[in-house]
Amino acid sequence: MLSPSLEDYLEEIYRFSLASGVVRVTDISKKLGVSLPSVSKALQKLNNQGYINYRPYEEILLTDQGCQKGSYLVERNQMLQEFLFLIQSQCDVSAETEAIEHYISDSTIQALHQLVGFFKENPTCYDNFLCFKEVKDEAKDLINI
Repeated sequence: MLSPSLEDYLEEIYRFSLASGVVRVTDISKKLGVSLPSVSKALQKLNNQGYINYRPYEEILLTDQGCQKGSYLVERNQMLQEFLFLIQSQCDVSAETEAIEHYISDSTIQALHQLVGFFKENPTCYDNFLCFKEVKDEAKDLINI
């Protein structure tokens, strides 16, 4: 099982590999705002766990296991952002997603994915939800006056 930190590294490696095909330590360091030695340590751990093929001073290559897990991590992130957008959460969606994504169970992710799909396939139900939310938000505002 990957730690939240290693999940972040693997997710970014996967994103870089999709975007440019080439992943370097400096790319990850800049994107995550961490030192080069920190990236190297994380890469060694991911290499030892079979997610990447990594040798210092060479490009980073995802294994099949790394591609599968990376794809899942990116999809989980996108789905959580979409969910927060759909429910019109008044938050920094990226920060909230980052706070949630490492601690939510796979079964809850699956349930949220189904709910997002349900709202997309049933716009009337989604509109009803938005009306319900608006009424509740207005009632809350009246109580706080």
